[in-house]
Amino acid sequence: MNIGFIATRLAGVDGVSLETAKLVHVLQQHGHHCFYIAGEIGDENDALGYEVPTMHFMDTEAQKIHDEAFNIIPPQPDLLKRIFASADGIRNKLESFIEENNIDVIIPQNASTIPMNISLGVAIADLLKRNPVKAVCHHHDFYWERDRFINNVIQDLLDDAFPPRRENAQHLVISTLMQRRLYASRGIEAHYLPNVFDFDNPPPEPDEVALTFRSEFGLSNDDLIVLQPTRIIRRKGIEKAIELIRKLNDDRLVFVVTGYEHDEYGEYGSWLREEAERAGIRHLFIGDRVGAKRDEKDGKTVFSLWDIYPQAHFVTYPSTYEGFGNAFIETMYFRKPAVVHTYPVYKADIQSVGVQAVEFFHDITQETLTATHQLIDNANTRDAMTEHNYQMGLKHFSYQQIEKTLSRVMAL
Repeated sequence: MNIGFIATRLAGVDGVSLETAKLVHVLQQHGHHCFYIAGEIGDENDALGYEVPTMHFMDTEAQKIHDEAFNIIPPQPDLLKRIFASADGIRNKLESFIEENNIDVIIPQNASTIPMNISLGVAIADLLKRNPVKAVCHHHDFYWERDRFINNVIQDLLDDAFPPRRENAQHLVISTLMQRRLYASRGIEAHYLPNVFDFDNPPPEPDEVALTFRSEFGLSNDDLIVLQPTRIIRRKGIEKAIELIRKLNDDRLVFVVTGYEHDEYGEYGSWLREEAERAGIRHLFIGDRVGAKRDEKDGKTVFSLWDIYPQAHFVTYPSTYEGFGNAFIETMYFRKPAVVHTYPVYKADIQSVGVQAVEFFHDITQETLTATHQLIDNANTRDAMTEHNYQMGLKHFSYQQIEKTLSRVMAL
């Protein structure tokens, strides 16, 4: 089949882009042809992609519509007219994309889930009314799970398009919590597909380029890297990792944050840097030196995230909310122990299958510190935890889950 992926952005190391790449990998292995259409297509996806800037959540008009719809700025009287005009333009692009590539199935990736680009979601819903093309809407986080989207002036549009209930659309969700809530709130049945990784093929040993990472940032082999492998957004709770490292009071620890910080409003990144300074911990914010793949910028190496994971002593994952937890599954894959905040989906779908971690709930307690000290200094504890988690990954979060689920959904 010819399969078209639709998104605001398919570039970089955000969870939606990474999970899309995994689906594409499995589908191509089964002989299917995959195409991308999105507001931004990363260099790694050029061969597959059609870039339509108005589909991006950073598009000027999309941002203005978003800000008016969610009461960040006063809405204008013509708001709905502008939404539908923009949606019509996007729908025309989608229809051309489908026709030119003989698309059999479209897979909107979070574009019909969270209204970062409202017009895109409306365009997809309208397309599914007008066009018999089959759709599998892949949902990573619903708007009603985010406080910022609750107050709005477009509730009717959200009810119709995020997500759309159409006869030619099936739905995939990344957690059992989402599966239950979607049915309870909308009467829409969905298939469950967790975030996955290629556990059947363990990661290779770091090569010469990866081994330059420490020297590039002035770190010695004795420094112990505490890795925060996420974007810098408030729901990641990164200040709790800073608190943890401060309370551990271990001069060997270096806090390394690999994510970028421009996906939401505010000065969270600046505040975190100030917090790290006040805490007196060693820290590196290196989002400008980390990409989806290796590159070079201003004469310096841009490392891939996979170059950096092997360097970590342990990983912090203090998120208050996650659609699932892509970075946590990556942590398991690279056999690194983790300190994790027990956010709801972690408890429902990760902890529940037997995955092990140092856990805390809101507060960094003495119990948390004692367990983390044990992780830091006891190699046997680390090895036992990480090997156990790798086996859990093989069983529950491997690419085989994609094959099983898509076989049911798409009759591959």
